[in-house]
Amino acid sequence: MSSTSVSGQMTAFAIVAHPDDIEFMMAGTLLLLKDVGVAIHLWNLCNGCYGSVQYGYEEIKRRRWEEAQAAAREIGAEIHPPIADDLTLFYDAPSIARVAAVIRRVKPDIILTQPPQDYMEDHMNACRLAVTGAFAREIPNYGTLPPEPHYKGETVIYHAMPVGLMTGMRQPVEPESFVDIGTTLARKRSMLANHTSQGDWLSESQGMGSYLDQMEDFSRRMGALSGRFEVAEGWQRHLHFGYATEDADPIRDLLGDRVTANPRLR
Repeated sequence: MSSTSVSGQMTAFAIVAHPDDIEFMMAGTLLLLKDVGVAIHLWNLCNGCYGSVQYGYEEIKRRRWEEAQAAAREIGAEIHPPIADDLTLFYDAPSIARVAAVIRRVKPDIILTQPPQDYMEDHMNACRLAVTGAFAREIPNYGTLPPEPHYKGETVIYHAMPVGLMTGMRQPVEPESFVDIGTTLARKRSMLANHTSQGDWLSESQGMGSYLDQMEDFSRRMGALSGRFEVAEGWQRHLHFGYATEDADPIRDLLGDRVTANPRLR
């Protein structure tokens, strides 16, 4: 049990690469956790500086930080500032130390992050940094940037689904479990709608139409795969060694019958 749990409130920390990644892939689950009293923290490690076909570097950085802050305010979440430009987020010693410092300050019981295999490097590096930063939380001799004291406490890591439900090598990926986001889909869409700069960019660069409709379509696809829910988000738990007890699954414990195991993996 972490120190946040001892104080009476659990904490969930979403750590991803880019502004809007949280809203696309995991905001429905985050909102459900908030509804049951969990404190929510958001962190986009990259500043979104290359996510535009119409704005220059400084302007799009400013816009995307404002959009991310607006989404966080909408749900009463604490947001942490980015640490890298797009495409310069690397799994290196300084980045690990910076991510570990924030994890030590937040002391999350739950970490939501991207999958270890996805279609682009920023996503995968964000995942690796979150995982190693969490592992370092209770290592006394590991120094963070800036220095933060280590702490003893469980944290359970959940990985969202990759784009297209496959790795970069086109290998299919199945979630371990599904979370019913029927009651939070509208709020998830509202959060994503704050990222207005991304409409033209996603259409131009990745062939996506309405980014809001794309998010809903993916949520419905997850719901269909669950065999139970209309709309859902899919999750895989990270192996527990170094993080928590073997059977720790706080999302299941907190959300109850809104969570179901993948019927194809039973």
